[in-house]
Amino acid sequence: MTLKGSCLCGQITVTVNSDHNDQIICHCVDCKQTSGSAFSTNILAPQKDVTISGPVKVYDMKAASGNVVSRIFCSNCGSAISHKSVAFGDAQAIQTGNFSAFATIPVSTELFVKDRWTGISAVEGAAQVQAMP
Repeated sequence: MTLKGSCLCGQITVTVNSDHNDQIICHCVDCKQTSGSAFSTNILAPQKDVTISGPVKVYDMKAASGNVVSRIFCSNCGSAISHKSVAFGDAQAIQTGNFSAFATIPVSTELFVKDRWTGISAVEGAAQVQAMP
């Protein structure tokens, strides 16, 4: 299955050439700030299956784990596109809010639920992980 998405202004296109039947919600502080919301929605896709085209910027930061996380975003509109970390191995996290197809794909896991906002309920049936596994 090929999934196609884009940033808010349309200058970045993202193509994922792998199947994804579920997605992950992350409640960590970094994902909240990157998304500008209470959490981010993501998939982990093999880097070899991901093509990102357009004017990206990369921001490297140290996560709570001590690992460097490279956050990839549109240099024009600022939309969060992806992030990479050694914790993901050969995969990278792709923000699913840039893909209309993910509106109907279920959430299988919630990460950093210890940081979930009190007004946000757990997703029924999703694994609840306190921090990064």
